[in-house]
Amino acid sequence: MEKMRENDGKDTAVQVRDYQTELEQIMRSNVSPRVLKDRISDYHENDIASSFEVLTRDERERLYRILDAEQLSDIFEYLDNAEIYFEELNARKKVEVLSCMEVDQAAALLKRLDKPERNMLIDLIDNESKRDIAMLESFDEDEIGSRMSMNFIEIKAGISIREAMRELIDQAAENDNISTLYVTDDNHTFCGAIDLKDLIIAREGSKLDDIIMESYPYVYAREMIEDCIERMKDYSEDSIPVLDENNKIIGVITSQDIIQVVDDEMGDDYAKLAGLASEEELNEPIRQSVHKRLPWLIILLGLGLVVSSVVGLFEGVVAQLTIVICFQSLILDMAGNVGTQSLAVTIRVLMDENLDGKQKLGLVFKEARVGMCNGMILGILSFICIGAYVVFAKGMTPFFGFSVSACIGVALLLAMIISSISGTVIPILFKKFGVDPAVASGPLITTVNDLVAVVSYYGLTWIFLIEMLHLAD
Repeated sequence: MEKMRENDGKDTAVQVRDYQTELEQIMRSNVSPRVLKDRISDYHENDIASSFEVLTRDERERLYRILDAEQLSDIFEYLDNAEIYFEELNARKKVEVLSCMEVDQAAALLKRLDKPERNMLIDLIDNESKRDIAMLESFDEDEIGSRMSMNFIEIKAGISIREAMRELIDQAAENDNISTLYVTDDNHTFCGAIDLKDLIIAREGSKLDDIIMESYPYVYAREMIEDCIERMKDYSEDSIPVLDENNKIIGVITSQDIIQVVDDEMGDDYAKLAGLASEEELNEPIRQSVHKRLPWLIILLGLGLVVSSVVGLFEGVVAQLTIVICFQSLILDMAGNVGTQSLAVTIRVLMDENLDGKQKLGLVFKEARVGMCNGMILGILSFICIGAYVVFAKGMTPFFGFSVSACIGVALLLAMIISSISGTVIPILFKKFGVDPAVASGPLITTVNDLVAVVSYYGLTWIFLIEMLHLAD
């Protein structure tokens, strides 16, 4: 595989290594297990994990026998569908790999296994890992404590610089997240943090208290992810401590965890915007996908029947002026599109927990003005284009044609203004009542706006075209 880059005006070929192919060739060679292990160990765990999909099961099982549990645990943390390959291990190897994995990674992997096997493996792992996994599972999946890692360094306040260095060395054997050290008192209450660099350059006679950052950010384990995600994003720290209700540190959220949390939240919000209960996986069973989609579809079916019933109320209008039915979809589609746009903007703005009532009201007025401006432009275009279409294509008089197009233009303007307001107000109200604003999903907003558009369109048609201008057939 090659790619070209420009260097001083000349094209230079840069060789890009294909690690997947290299690992595939190594695994299919006839070298001894010792040589094979040495060669494999030269590659990053992520590259080894990416090669699993091109290796046969026999080749992977050969790899499982060659690598030790600690190496395998690092590789499994990079696998997207780790549970599929985890099933290829024997029971003893599974227990060893789980014991070597980060607790949060092990807990996540166990959740994807069948319940009988999960319970069996939990019974077999060491007591410390079992206790930590049980603590993680005690939190709801929407609480930040369910995402924390136990990989952190904790040192006591009041010790010397030398003692702190010794404590760091002792704990680093088990915890490699050493860029930030967390300071606690005798009761394990969080006091602050120390940057590793500050500890290294501190003079031996200095006091530990002099290098403690007492205003270091933290979160509580029972906080909802969506409530503290913005606060965590505001800091560029490698990790943020997680405290229990007694202000004792029980874990940390690493920068990698924060990225994953943000990604999951965005995926979940995207799913809700599409009218799903939660985000779907590629290999998810059909039954589970149906279960996620069906509840919203049933609700939307009910709302759709309401819209159809309202259309039925204007049956007399359609009977008297049949041409208006041709342009119903135009009004409905534009109203739905505008409402969905306002919804997307509002949900993004509502991620800022510091918004006050005045700012939210300002957002409503802004979206209403945007909807009005867009509605005026599109209304004028509709007036001209539809009027010309009715006159030249349908053979109607200019008065009739442009009267109909004027009604459509005004209905479009009105529908777009109301849709912009509803697409903004509904998620704000949901947020106020403690409901995830993403639940005000695209399909829901579209259906509500369909109702608004139908009433606006046929109401104006009846008043303007039939009652005032007497254009009925």
